[in-house]
Amino acid sequence: MKLDVDLDTFTHSGDKDFRLADHPQSLGRKLYENKADYRTRIAEFQREIDALQSMMYAHDRYAMLLIFQAMDAAGKDGTIKHVMAGVNPHGVKVYSFKKPSAREIDHGFLWRTNVAMPERGRIAIFNRSYYEEVLVTRVHPGIITGGQRLPAEQTKTMSRLWKQRYAAIRNLEQYLHDNGTQVLKFFLNVSKDEQRARFLSRIDEPEKNWKFSEADVAERQHWKSYMKAYQHCIDKTSSSDAPWYVVPADDKKNMRLIVSKIVLSRMKQLDLHYPEVSDERRAQLQDYRQQLDEG
Repeated sequence: MKLDVDLDTFTHSGDKDFRLADHPQSLGRKLYENKADYRTRIAEFQREIDALQSMMYAHDRYAMLLIFQAMDAAGKDGTIKHVMAGVNPHGVKVYSFKKPSAREIDHGFLWRTNVAMPERGRIAIFNRSYYEEVLVTRVHPGIITGGQRLPAEQTKTMSRLWKQRYAAIRNLEQYLHDNGTQVLKFFLNVSKDEQRARFLSRIDEPEKNWKFSEADVAERQHWKSYMKAYQHCIDKTSSSDAPWYVVPADDKKNMRLIVSKIVLSRMKQLDLHYPEVSDERRAQLQDYRQQLDEG
């Protein structure tokens, strides 16, 4: 599926300093002509991704991890739903990581996501992830100092702790890549004004009331702190093998098409193919076919 957009525009591979201000929340144009054209385009992406995922499963050499991070109301759930809707459920699993449980806190910060990493041949989708531990906790450091029961020397200098966590994340993602897991990290870059409009629609439209959370409004008061946290995080954890994709999120349809193209592009870069069958095995299959033809 062709899409008139340069993916390099959204890609940060750690080859230069990252500035969030350089990445707009809107493209300023639509990548689709109308709703019908959008539905046609997203459906074609879904078919192509599904076909390649089936090949990935049969090939059994690669896995894929899709990480979605964003401010509230940016559209993580909808993007996951629309991009992956056509993929065989056997080959994909979605994990939503919220506030850590007491059991999860008793492990290192990467533990709860490590146990959810995808097997070869499958795609795992993280709706939020281990990145919460350098985003939410950076905006609210009391979560660490008051609730995670780390050794005192670890929290004595918070700048040192962030460096350690960035390094741990980079090492993890390099390890995953080296063992066949493609790591794609998406920051859905919504503007503060658009977030406000979406919060208001959750209040004004009865069918969306269930989506509204007072906590989301409270976190909105820390917008500048979150933007600084995202800038640091993306700058310190981007690499050529595990880049960040900063996707404009004010137009949800544009966002979903861009994410779809990125996923499809990364899958096409892999050497995926169905397992080859030997001549001996082909002969055996023909024997079985003959037996089946004979009833």
